[in-house]
Amino acid sequence: MGQTLHQHLKVFATTDPDRAVLVEVVTALAAAAVEISELISGGMLAGITGEGETLNSDGDIQKDLDVQADRIIRGALAGISIAAILSEEANEIEIRDQTSAVSIAFDPLDGSSNINTNMSVGTIFSIVRTPSHARAAFTQPGTAQLAAGFVVYGPQTSLVLTLGYGVDIFILDRKDKIFKLVKSQVRVAPSTAEFAVNASNHRHWEAPIQAYVDDCIAGIEGVLAKDFNMRWIGSLVAEAYRILMRGGIFLYPADARDGYSEGRLRLVYEAHPMAFIMEQAGGAASTGRSRILDLAATKPHQRVPLIMGAIECVQRLERMHMSPDIKSERNAPLFATRGLFRI
Repeated sequence: MGQTLHQHLKVFATTDPDRAVLVEVVTALAAAAVEISELISGGMLAGITGEGETLNSDGDIQKDLDVQADRIIRGALAGISIAAILSEEANEIEIRDQTSAVSIAFDPLDGSSNINTNMSVGTIFSIVRTPSHARAAFTQPGTAQLAAGFVVYGPQTSLVLTLGYGVDIFILDRKDKIFKLVKSQVRVAPSTAEFAVNASNHRHWEAPIQAYVDDCIAGIEGVLAKDFNMRWIGSLVAEAYRILMRGGIFLYPADARDGYSEGRLRLVYEAHPMAFIMEQAGGAASTGRSRILDLAATKPHQRVPLIMGAIECVQRLERMHMSPDIKSERNAPLFATRGLFRI
């Protein structure tokens, strides 16, 4: 504990000279996170209201901090050799240096609707290898990622990072303005008694999601034979951080409402990096029918359902999605707690 992010990245870079540009990008993102953290901590004193009237590229309302965070990150990345950049706040992919080996996609400020309620928000990023045509950088499957991470701006400012060799967590030392390692090689417990979902949408979900949540709520009297706690923050970074720290499963499924048939989270700069992190920590991430990292976007801001966290729970939900008769099959030996698959 106490190793700085700079020291951590230096060790990573010395084992392979080709990693230098990857280290540059992560270092720049960390610097941007320090600036964004300071801005957020000032709140309305820094002119941050959590309000906004314009729409971003995907039809969501842009908050004032969304725009500022995007500007800060772009400024930090200026001068670094990056082939292509995709931001949630931009309509189009920006092509820079097509000879660069890396490209980056990011959500400058996840959970910005929480700003004016003083809840945790964050930044999410995905760094991918650049294919022969830079514009195709973000139509690759999630397995093309070289690194991914997210920052949580909360009581502490935390940086979660994977460079493809496990997951490490750093905390911002506000006095020195540097990130220091606090947890190395984080692992997600394979099973859990905690789930996160917006239960108010129950009536809109597909049968497998309804059945799984009903089983959790049934507690010790149900087929899962354990009592569950439910959590819901509405900030993807905060939900993911909780899973890494104490386990759990997060569900943001597709549903029957207008605009939700393909899910709501973005594949390239939300689901892909979260899935990479979860798998690197021994967890899993799925749509319910497909592994998230196997999916490739056909458009930059494509949406997708996301179920992530404890691997046994994610796998159970996948089996439930594949069952032709959920309500009977989940009570069969295949799904039962003490059945063929002990979950």
